[in-house]
Amino acid sequence: MKRLKYLIIIALVIASALSFSNVVMASDGDETEAIDEKFGKPIVVYGESLTEPQKEQVRSLLDVSDPESVQEYIITAEDLVNYINGDPNSNLYSSAKITRKDEGYGLVVNIVNAENITEVTNEMYANALLTAGVENALVEVASPLKVSGHSALTGIYKAYNVDGESLDKDRMEVANEELSVATDLADEEGMNQEKVSELLTEIKKEIADQNPATKEDIEKIVQAQLDKLNIELSPEDIQMLTSLFEKMRAIDIDFGNVSSQLEDIAKDIKGKIEEVAGNEGFWKSVAAFFENLFESISNLFK
Repeated sequence: MKRLKYLIIIALVIASALSFSNVVMASDGDETEAIDEKFGKPIVVYGESLTEPQKEQVRSLLDVSDPESVQEYIITAEDLVNYINGDPNSNLYSSAKITRKDEGYGLVVNIVNAENITEVTNEMYANALLTAGVENALVEVASPLKVSGHSALTGIYKAYNVDGESLDKDRMEVANEELSVATDLADEEGMNQEKVSELLTEIKKEIADQNPATKEDIEKIVQAQLDKLNIELSPEDIQMLTSLFEKMRAIDIDFGNVSSQLEDIAKDIKGKIEEVAGNEGFWKSVAAFFENLFESISNLFK
């Protein structure tokens, strides 16, 4: 009888532990915001390779219940060439919804179904868009199938151009190169995506603070941030980074104007890194709990 009581207590403990883990891992749903009439309807840009059923799926992902509530456009291979000198033979699937916001809102990027955007993170998009000159907007990205996510960036450029605000082509091209550098570092160097974003953000923050006048100044900033973050790169990749930020310096991108938004990106990255570390610690403690629990159970029958 005593053994039965033990088993009942153990079953209740296990059930409680599982319930607790479900609560911890639950995701908070985002509330749908009303359209800000001052800026007009949000703009949704679809990749031209999408089929009609896939386009409907993207509408659902981007919370477009009524197509009349947004302005819809298609990004084509011709756009890819016009905006970033891209490959005219590219397939375009990733899509984006852009909602303009008031001054001071900042730049918020949300990949709706991150499992289908395999190479680009929220912070990578945000960094590249700041480079291109995009500010004060909510940008949502989605794809109905697994893609790298690069074409969504060009779709966002198109949204700004059809909305009457022409982005500088040199800045768009450098921003696209920045996204390619970020994904290359994550892929070839095996760096954590958050670490890549942290590196790019910290370099921009230092450029904003120091206002480098020469390529040599850029080299010093890049190396200093690599040392600070304990990142080791090949000489080729260091040169790739230096070349990227030298191009930004040459076309006079003033990151001082968006320093607060760079700080926001840095905070988001830090939060994600801490969350990953926290989750690892939590699940290690759960594993240890069950290991001890099962050992106690086995001891009951000895």
